[in-house]
Amino acid sequence: MVFVRIREAKEEDCGNILRLIRVKFAGQKTGFQRGSERRGWRGPELAEFEELSDQVKISEEELRADGFGENPFYYCLVAESLPSPGEPQGSCLVGYGLYYFIYSTWKGRSIYLEDIYVKPEYRGQGIGSKIIKKVAEVALDKGCSQFRLSVLDWNKKAMDLYKDLGAQDLSEAEGWHSFRFEEEAMRKLAEK
Repeated sequence: MVFVRIREAKEEDCGNILRLIRVKFAGQKTGFQRGSERRGWRGPELAEFEELSDQVKISEEELRADGFGENPFYYCLVAESLPSPGEPQGSCLVGYGLYYFIYSTWKGRSIYLEDIYVKPEYRGQGIGSKIIKKVAEVALDKGCSQFRLSVLDWNKKAMDLYKDLGAQDLSEAEGWHSFRFEEEAMRKLAEK
């Protein structure tokens, strides 16, 4: 078992976070750090895992600007694998949890976990649970009364984990459906 610590992301982590989000980073030259292939950067990551790789449009520059500016749109925790003493390789990111604050008209302050991801070879070691627990700590520290997240309907392992940790499935319990307006739909709405 590898030793992993959960910490707040730093601006310099954005390239590695993006690699965890994207699919094509294995052979990608832009922003690819020399030596990262030795630290386990391989294979499809979150977008392909969720079968949504064609929807990834974010850039490293946008991640930096949106998460580390004066008024950040998001916050991020990273799971960092730490080398054993005497191990020649340095630390590397093996997962992340990206979250932001929302407001419930019924309950007030809330936190929303937009993404949680752990590289496949590091799963089953409690890393995802540690990220979720840390987000819960942040939520409580900020006075939030709810911690929300979504999961794709085919990801049974994730649903089981969330339920085991105490989350309530709102689709089952309350019948909620999630909707979103994409940019083009928003433009059409704004013109009306």
